[in-house]
This record gives sequence, C-alpha cells and structure tokens, in this order.
Amino acid sequence: MKKIIVLTLMAMSLSLAAGLAAGESSAPVIISLAKSEALTPALRTMGLDFLFERDGRVFVVAAETDLLKLERAGIAYAVETERFVPATPSTSPARQAQAAGGINGDFHDYFEVEQELRALESEFPNLAALYDLGDSLEGREIYGLKLSANVLSDENEARIIFLGCHHAREWISVEVPLLFARYALEHYASDAAIKGLLDRSEIWVVPLTNPDGLEYSIHTYRYWRKNRRDNGDGSFGVDLNRNYDYAWGWDNEGSSPDPDSAIYRGRAPFSEPELQAVRDLMASRPFQALVSFHNYSQTILYPWGYTEALAPDAARLDELAAGMAGRIQAVNGRAYSYGPAGSSLYFTNGETTDWAYGVFGTMAYTVELPPQEYEAGGFFNAEAEIQPIFLENLPAMTYLIEESIASYVPPAGAPGSGERRMRKPGRDTPRIKD
Repeated sequence: MKKIIVLTLMAMSLSLAAGLAAGESSAPVIISLAKSEALTPALRTMGLDFLFERDGRVFVVAAETDLLKLERAGIAYAVETERFVPATPSTSPARQAQAAGGINGDFHDYFEVEQELRALESEFPNLAALYDLGDSLEGREIYGLKLSANVLSDENEARIIFLGCHHAREWISVEVPLLFARYALEHYASDAAIKGLLDRSEIWVVPLTNPDGLEYSIHTYRYWRKNRRDNGDGSFGVDLNRNYDYAWGWDNEGSSPDPDSAIYRGRAPFSEPELQAVRDLMASRPFQALVSFHNYSQTILYPWGYTEALAPDAARLDELAAGMAGRIQAVNGRAYSYGPAGSSLYFTNGETTDWAYGVFGTMAYTVELPPQEYEAGGFFNAEAEIQPIFLENLPAMTYLIEESIASYVPPAGAPGSGERRMRKPGRDTPRIKD
C-alpha cells in the first residue's frame, strides 16, 4: 500500500495543486528538446531546470514562463509529462515489503538520516563522531559524520568530504554517502583496505545538505529542487548549488537573479544557512578532495563550471575523474562520462566544486548518479537500484580517498590536535573542540 502511495505522489507531482504549492503560476510540465551544437548556447541563457540527457534529447521541468522563452526563441520542444506517469505497481508480497520504509520507501527522510547517523556513532564510537554543523532555515540540523581511527583526535592526515542532497528531489544523492559511512564502519575490522583508509585519513560524510527541501519533496511536491527560503514575492527557494561565493553571480547563465527561477542564486553569496554549515566545516580544516553527489546524468564533472576555460590542475582533475569512471564501469558495465563542467550543456556559477577548488585548492567533483525507470515509473530511481548504485560508486570513492592519502603533504607546523569550534552541539551531538 505504501508503494502505491509513493507512485501516486509521483503521478500527482505535476498537478495544479502541486504546481501552485511550489510557487508556480501554473503547473510545470516535463519537456524535451533535441540537443545540438546550435541549441546549446541558446539554452545556456534561459536558466532552465535541466533534468538529464537521453538519446540525443535534453529533458527539462518547464514552467509557463520557460515555454514562452522557448517559443520566442523559435526552439521546438515536445511535452513529455505523460511518459513519466508511473506504471501500475506490483502487488506481490516482495514488492509490498520493499515499501516498508515509509512514504518514500527505502529512501531516507530527514528523521531517518538523523537516526542512522546517531546509530553509527553509537555502534562505532572509536571510528565515528557526529557533529552538528548548523541549522537549516526551518531549524533542522545539518549533520556531519567524521570517520577515522582515533576519531576524537585531530590528526595530521588527508581529509576527504562526501556531500549529498543539495537538490531536494535527488533522493539517491543522500543514499550513496550514507551507505558509504555504514559500509566503511562495518568493514573496518574485516577489510584491510578499508582499515587502511580510516587509519590514514579523516573522512567526512554530510549526506543531507538540504533537509527542508527534501522533506518538501517527499511530502508536498516531488520535483522540488531548492531550499525553502521565502523570497518575499510569492516564490520560494534558493538553489543551494548556486549560492557559494566563488564566481557567485558571475553571469545570468550559470545562475539566475530571478527568485522564481530553479537556479536562483539568492540575495547574496552564502545567504543560506545550509551552506554556511558547509562553509564553516571546510574552513575549519584543509580538505584534499570533495565529492558532491547529484543526479541524473551518469557524469563526473570537475571545475570550472562557470567558464569553459580549463582549471590550473585540469590534467590531474581529469586523471582522477578517469580513474573514478573506470572503477565505476568495472563493477557492472555502467559508463559515466567525465570532464570539465563548463564544457557540458550549461554553465554553473556559485557552485560547490568551483568554490572548493577555487578557494581551498580541493580536488572537487560533482558525481551525477544514474537515471532509472525512464519509461516505466517516472525517471526517479527505483528503490531496488539504491544498493547497486552505491556499490558501483564505492570503488571510485575509495580510489579518491587512496589518491588523496598518497598525494597528501602535511603542512609545516600542522598541529596534531586542536580543532576549531564551529558551533554549539545539539542534543548530545559533540562539538568540535578548541
């Protein structure tokens, strides 16, 4: 029955009520456009809400204003909404049992993420420490789980961070970093390779950057992307992946000044408390590598996103991306493309990886996870795909950690203890020590 509810919500997600709840003047639709060299420059200027590419076509969630832009530009599009209406769910006992996780099935909501992180800290107190990094607009805590041997000490070793769910509707982006945390902790005692990683590095997992948006996506409007900022003009939300301060507002192609846009960058860089939490963590200690998980596209992107110019470390960034893509494909044959973000379909500015690389020199990647159920049940990932998608990304994640350890050069005079305090703890969550 719960699975039926999940699919019903997905089918209703483009209804008039959902469109109005999301702050739209009329219900959005899903459209597709033929991708071409001539089309790409025009699309970059429109601030569209891109979903993914498939079979030479670009799929977009389009509001009425977007359709008018396309029509004025003479760009043909096809309405695809009906292709994403879910198929009738199976009523088999196995299929019903799969939905036992609640309204969002086996995917985690905010409360379930919180409980899982607390459980991991409790089960593995010598390897995991949970930190309250800050609060969302609606008062939900942004959690960071630190994984390392001697976890309560600040040792002089490589640091890697995995981020999930900048965009609310991308539920699978929560699951991959969260599953990595459990896998690493559970295999520390039995897997020499995992033990070696935790013995020689500090790994941070922040699986849910946008908790307010995720809850809204689960309970109100499945296609919601942004956070839940009240913009004061009848629109809601800032795109958290356009609100970082590196190249923020560089142009109106990589982000939008329009609060109603899906890629609205906010009033000012780091205006959103969710990103202030990420900023303060990254500023408190050096990180050698970062992965921000998204979907959909099956792509590994690296800086720059705001320009087509190559980053100074483009060769090394590409080498690591190729290594990750190769290890992913070796698991089950699924190919992820890779390359600089700015040479893809659209520019981004004020984005996570440009900021991490541009400000801190962190080798930073956006991993766009796969699309699934393209025709049969909405393009959102099936619950049965959660574990396979994690397992194919696991060797890429461990590879990046190992490479970060191998290339790490301790800074001169680096302390062996003494972490900067970031904020007060919440509900028995430890604070970062002075």
